[in-house]
Amino acid sequence: MKKLAMILAMGAVMISCGDKEKKEESKDGFEMNRTKKTEKKETESVEVPVDMSNKGIGPVESVEFGDEIDMELAAQGEAKYNAICTACHMTDQRMIGPALAGIYERRSPEWVMNMILNPDGMLKEDPIAKALLKEYNNAIMLNQNLTREETRAIAEYLRTL
Repeated sequence: MKKLAMILAMGAVMISCGDKEKKEESKDGFEMNRTKKTEKKETESVEVPVDMSNKGIGPVESVEFGDEIDMELAAQGEAKYNAICTACHMTDQRMIGPALAGIYERRSPEWVMNMILNPDGMLKEDPIAKALLKEYNNAIMLNQNLTREETRAIAEYLRTL
C-alpha cells in the first residue's frame, strides 16, 4: 500500500511539473517568466572638449616650456605631486580625477596650472572644468594653496609622464 501511494505521489509530481512549453501554450498567450530582467541605464555621456587654446581662469596667462625637460624642477614637482595629487589622480588610469599622463595633449599648460592654482574659479567659469566635473560625478578639485613655483614644478613633472 505504501509503495502504491508513493508511486501515485511521484506520478502526480511528474505530471504537475510537466513540460514548460506545454504549460505556456495552455495559457493562451500569457507568458510567465521568473528570470529577473535588468535594464541597463545609459549614463549621460558628457563629452569633455579638447581645446588647446583655452588658458583657463586664473593668474597664469603664459607658460613657456623649454625644449628639454628641467629634471631638477621635475623632481621637485614629482615630490609635491606624490604628496598631494596621488590621493585623487593616477598617472595612467582615471580615479577620483582624470589620469594625468599625456595631459598636455588635451590641455594647454596655462589651463593645467590655472586648474591647480585656482580650481574654485575654474569649476565656476571654465567650460572644460565644468564638463570634467560632470564626468567625474561632481568630485571637486580642492584648492591645495600651492605657490606659483610649486605649481610650475608639478607642471614640469607632468611633462615626464
